[in-house]
Amino acid sequence: MSAPKPPAIWPQPDGTPVSCRDKLKMLAENHAELAQTMQDAFEDALLMGVDETAMRDVLRTMVDALDSPKHPGRPG
Repeated sequence: MSAPKPPAIWPQPDGTPVSCRDKLKMLAENHAELAQTMQDAFEDALLMGVDETAMRDVLRTMVDALDSPKHPGRPG
């Protein structure tokens, strides 16, 4: 499977797109790295017998539980 493409636009809180080339490069690199890591973990789980739907739920739960650096102590 090829990694999904990063978003064409990375919106800021005010809706304007991030335009700094260095930031866009970092966001694209992070996107590719995370996509590969998630794919590897997903495939490993399925090969070890974990139900596909259950593993997708685990990954969603992990994303939902991410702490926001803008709001310490509470998820996104």
